[in-house]
Amino acid sequence: MFGASIGRGAQRIINTMVRGLAYGHINPNILTVIGVAINVGCGLLFGYGHFFWAGIILIVANLFDMLDGQVARLTGRVTSFGGFLDSSLDRLSDMVVFVGLMLFYARDTQFHSTLNVFLAGAAMMGSVMVSYTSARAESLIPKCDVGFLRRPERVVLLIIGALTTHPGSQNPFLNRMPAVLWVLAVGSYWTFAHRMYHTWREVNRVEAETAAAAAIEAEKASKAGPDKRRAEPDFARQG
Repeated sequence: MFGASIGRGAQRIINTMVRGLAYGHINPNILTVIGVAINVGCGLLFGYGHFFWAGIILIVANLFDMLDGQVARLTGRVTSFGGFLDSSLDRLSDMVVFVGLMLFYARDTQFHSTLNVFLAGAAMMGSVMVSYTSARAESLIPKCDVGFLRRPERVVLLIIGALTTHPGSQNPFLNRMPAVLWVLAVGSYWTFAHRMYHTWREVNRVEAETAAAAAIEAEKASKAGPDKRRAEPDFARQG
């Protein structure tokens, strides 16, 4: 009940912002670009080790990511290029955050960790492959959004990892970014494999249905052929 009330309150705030932006005739593509610019700032904060503020900035950046689509729909400015721009810049937003994490853990400080650099790099590649697989698959099948680690889940995990990072604390619930990187690295490739399997299964199903339909049509045509010839009058004999 309490969680639902928070959700409704947040949605009312977002709806108010969307109406205000729509009333101000703000181009949704501008909101998309602003969101990416904020994500670049988030990546820089991660690189310098300011994890808490990076988490806050990541929340703001993804607020813009929600606003651009809603403003476009409300103002009737949904375009093919807008969808392309949003999808393309989302990939950039994902990568700059992971690059910031890689730089932080690669620096010669007490937090240096080659393992964490590897995990952040693996998570970055996996997240890109998850998105690319979905985009490529949807040129073959209607939808490919299966898997438990999509972009919203990745963002939420990064926010949790960022906001719980307090160097020096011995609290077992804090400093969870390394654990988040493990989940992102493993989960991204699991989701990638799931989408590959889902696409393979759906493409085979569609091809089998198409082949079966073609076989039925061919059988009908072969049966109709002799009957049609018998039904036609023999004008040569009648003449």
